[in-house]
Amino acid sequence: MSETTKQDEKQVWVTESLHDHYAQRLRVDEMLYDSETEHQRLKVFQNGTFGRILTLDDVVQTTEGDNFIYHEMLTHVPILAHGSAKRVLIIGGGDGGMAREALRHRTVEHVTMVEIDAGVVDFSKEYLPMLSQGAFDDPRLNLVINDGALFMKETTEKFDVIIVDSTDPIGPGEVLFTDTFYGHAARALTEDGIIVTQNGVPFMQGDELTGTLRAFQALFADASCYLATIPTYAGGPMAFGWGSHSSTNRSVSLTDLEARFAAAGFETNYYTPEVHKAAFALPGYVQKLFP
Repeated sequence: MSETTKQDEKQVWVTESLHDHYAQRLRVDEMLYDSETEHQRLKVFQNGTFGRILTLDDVVQTTEGDNFIYHEMLTHVPILAHGSAKRVLIIGGGDGGMAREALRHRTVEHVTMVEIDAGVVDFSKEYLPMLSQGAFDDPRLNLVINDGALFMKETTEKFDVIIVDSTDPIGPGEVLFTDTFYGHAARALTEDGIIVTQNGVPFMQGDELTGTLRAFQALFADASCYLATIPTYAGGPMAFGWGSHSSTNRSVSLTDLEARFAAAGFETNYYTPEVHKAAFALPGYVQKLFP
């Protein structure tokens, strides 16, 4: 037996089998947390390329290394497209990364974050503090431990931007992909409000995007999606659903985006006004998923 083979046998790998005919493997250099909660199996482990990785039922949720792409694109695109967003609602996002990016906007006065699993928040504070970077201590953040669909159904508040930072539509996250949920979200938006959603990798999960777009087309003046490439969400670029009561938010000019981004006064690692505009340019196979 070769030395390489012996070394391979000692390695521990997590295999994500989210898709029927495709899987990805991530090497576990050190397992930092492994526990079963009421809702799901939580793991945090160290990986040489991506740093700390959080998985739920062995499906990658976020990583220290590439989370900035996902979080920047789900927050800065709608907030800067809106131009005067003051109240933001995050459904999910228990690791705190989405709140981190939303709260970087000084013009945002209030962020409500609704997370179903208090255990995700607790261990993220301990094991993934680099994701939240103090967001849980920001006085503008209101953390609500509740089912996101129930909160959306019952809330009487209005929000300028709603960000659905959900898991894939299996298990607890499934209800966040229904027409009923989206209908309640549309009611909770201000008259020029925007909702953005995590819609998976369309090359692998096309039905997921089609279902969201069908609901959005019935509910909003403008319905579309935009893309970003995130290494650990494997299988091609990830799609983010876009719904707005305004027909002009998506077409805001590059000049206006540049001015708004400059006024925001912070640096990003993925988002730029140019990337913002380009993200809505969709390849043919994604366009064909529109109902």
